[in-house]
Amino acid sequence: MAPPVSGFKLNENGIPDFEDLPLRKTDPHRAAWGLYGDKDELGTLNRLTDERVAAAAKNEIKTGHRISLNWPLDAQPKSSFFQRQVFHQELIRKDPRIVNDDVWTFNSQVSTQWDGLRHFAYQREKLFYNGVTMEDIHGVGEDGKKATVNGIHAWAEQGIVGRGILIDYHSWRLSQPNPKPYDSFESLSIPLEDLQACLEAQGTEVKFGDILFIRSGFMATYATKPAPFVSAHQSVIPHHFGGVERSESILEWIWSHFSAVAGDQPSFECWPAPPDSPFSLHEVLLAGWGCPIGELFDLEKLAEYCKAQGRWSFFVSSEPCNVPGGVASPPNVLAIF
Repeated sequence: MAPPVSGFKLNENGIPDFEDLPLRKTDPHRAAWGLYGDKDELGTLNRLTDERVAAAAKNEIKTGHRISLNWPLDAQPKSSFFQRQVFHQELIRKDPRIVNDDVWTFNSQVSTQWDGLRHFAYQREKLFYNGVTMEDIHGVGEDGKKATVNGIHAWAEQGIVGRGILIDYHSWRLSQPNPKPYDSFESLSIPLEDLQACLEAQGTEVKFGDILFIRSGFMATYATKPAPFVSAHQSVIPHHFGGVERSESILEWIWSHFSAVAGDQPSFECWPAPPDSPFSLHEVLLAGWGCPIGELFDLEKLAEYCKAQGRWSFFVSSEPCNVPGGVASPPNVLAIF
């Protein structure tokens, strides 16, 4: 983890205020390029300092109970959202010995995933985090080998580890006297005011540097849908999904509190972004701040356990795959209580 470079006005949490973004006025919308140096590849993960991780372990790990947040890699067996290659396992007998090997092939975003910094650029400017271009990503490095700039391997060194909080929006919404309409398979937004109301109802404190998980209800809804419905939805381009609203207020809230964000839906934010939208969350979070976006996290068992315990905070341990130059990765993630 790296401290901010000198020359920027920082607040009590060691980051610039949201209204001071972009840090350089010629940079794209709300970009924080250069905050940790022009070569930084950790972005908001720099907030997960040793001290913050140690405090999270001390305060959150009480019983040692562990819950996986990983959807099976083969959860989309025949076709997938966003037309990604599905998981395939080749099982290999090593005759004459009584031994087996296997070979896995799959798109790194076909199941639970962290979107990395090579995934999504500012679309108008065509620039990734810290001004990296498509040519930089698909080019050759100074050593003559394929370039690895902004690769997922940078996150694998120390993982995505710290205090996590769950906003169980799905349960909260259904508990209201007159639940707001929401459909995981329509382009409907979850407003910030509802997320904050859910946090208040849960009694969950947000701490700077937290890893945010939002249970929108996608996984619960997906489990009720017959295969023909899912297949038909996958065939419509662009896909339509419910998710977090696109707004300046949600950006300010994320910037001011979190080191990474994740949800149970395929796109985290409401999708698709209208053609005239001034920005998407993917642009600002990934390309602007280097903030990991997690998608298709299986939060069902976590939500059930949190409700039973009356506690929606926990320790998170996630180790992305160490793939030099990787675009995304399964999170290999556990919530620990």
